[in-house]
Amino acid sequence: MSPETVALLTRIVDALERLAPPAPSKPDFGVVDAFVWRAEKGAAQPVLKVNRVELSLLRGVDRVRDALMENTNRFARGLPANNALLWGARGMGKSSLVKAAHAEVNAAGGLERPLKLIEIHREDIDSLPDLMGLLRDDAHRFIVFCDDLSFDGGDASYKALKAALEGGVEGRPENVVFYATSNRRHLLPREMMENERSTAINPGEAVEEKVSLSDRFGLWLGFHRCSQDEYLQMVFGYADRFGIDAPRDEIERDALEWATTRGSRSGRTAWQYIQELAGRLGKRLEGL
Repeated sequence: MSPETVALLTRIVDALERLAPPAPSKPDFGVVDAFVWRAEKGAAQPVLKVNRVELSLLRGVDRVRDALMENTNRFARGLPANNALLWGARGMGKSSLVKAAHAEVNAAGGLERPLKLIEIHREDIDSLPDLMGLLRDDAHRFIVFCDDLSFDGGDASYKALKAALEGGVEGRPENVVFYATSNRRHLLPREMMENERSTAINPGEAVEEKVSLSDRFGLWLGFHRCSQDEYLQMVFGYADRFGIDAPRDEIERDALEWATTRGSRSGRTAWQYIQELAGRLGKRLEGL
């Protein structure tokens, strides 16, 4: 082979290496307890301060809170646990509960190693197999968390999620559990499923393939709109936690008006009202 040919092949190899996506690099998972998966870099980025609220401040979700805590505790201690889908009304604390449960389990202690939380963004869900491969042989245990997970028409990335969770040859790693939040119980819009029924040769099979995605989650936790009493419990819980000194009847009246102007009562609405009230009173929300 001539020197010119060797030089040409070398340049081609170098160009291909530059074009190829970087191989996932294994971070030091002992540094912090939370990470964000950056699919474009094939790396888990450490998160020094997690945006979350205390578990005790999540009101009106006692049943689902207890179920998720039990599942998370079992998993953190090396016992069998299920993937969890938290679905339902917006603003009722689905993602907050996942992050709070992770913090609570670690704070309780007694674990051989701290439980790790890794968030994967919805648009990166097709890279989930790469992330699973990165975590498979690590000594830590991981909650892989996707917030606001759903799929629209023509989006085939749900197949990657199905395979990564249970259906692939390797399956879900023993040291990984997958938690997702969604406004949709089956992760797919109703019109998408109806369209499958109307256009498929075998409508039942077409819909069955998509519905089977939610079957990969052994734990379904439904969140529903809160009552007025539960909403006020949330408001007063935040007010007491942050030492907001104002007459209770005034807080109640203003909080109800705040919810009415927004057309919803939820944990998110309660928190937004407390931020408004604290700012109005010149009170800092210490300890966030």
